[in-house]
Amino acid sequence: MNPVASFGDITHVIQLAVAPVFLLTGVGTLLVVLTNRLGRAVDRSRVVENLLPASTGEGLAAAHDELKLLARRTQLIYAAITLAVFCALFICLLIAVAFLDAFVAANLSGAVGILFVLAMLALIGCLVVFLREIFLAVTSARRLMR
Repeated sequence: MNPVASFGDITHVIQLAVAPVFLLTGVGTLLVVLTNRLGRAVDRSRVVENLLPASTGEGLAAAHDELKLLARRTQLIYAAITLAVFCALFICLLIAVAFLDAFVAANLSGAVGILFVLAMLALIGCLVVFLREIFLAVTSARRLMR
C-alpha cells in the first residue's frame, strides 16, 4: 500500500480502524463482567473461610468442598481475564499496525491478518473458559438447592 497522500486517505484509514475499536469496547465490557465475577467468588471464599472455625463434621466437609469449587472458579475466571486482556492487546496492536501500514511503503496486511486471528483465538478461548466457569457456578448452585 502506498503511504497516505491526502486528507481523504487519512479519513479512510480512520474509518477502517473504527471496527476494531468496537470490538475492543466489547472486550472491555467482557472484562468488567469477569472482574465482577472474580470479586464475588473471592468475597464468597472469604465468607466460607470465616465460617470454618465454627464448622464441624459434614458442615466442615461441605465448606472445604465449596472452597475447592470457588478456587477452581477463581482460576477459570483469572484465565478468562488473561485471554481477554491478550485479545484487547492484539486488537490495539492491530489498530496501530493498520495505521502504520497507511503511512509506510511496506505491506503490513499479513501482520494485520495475523493479529486479527490471534485476537479472535484469544476471544474464543476467553468465552470457552467463561462458559466453563458459568457451568461450574450453576451446577454448584443447583447442588445446594437440593
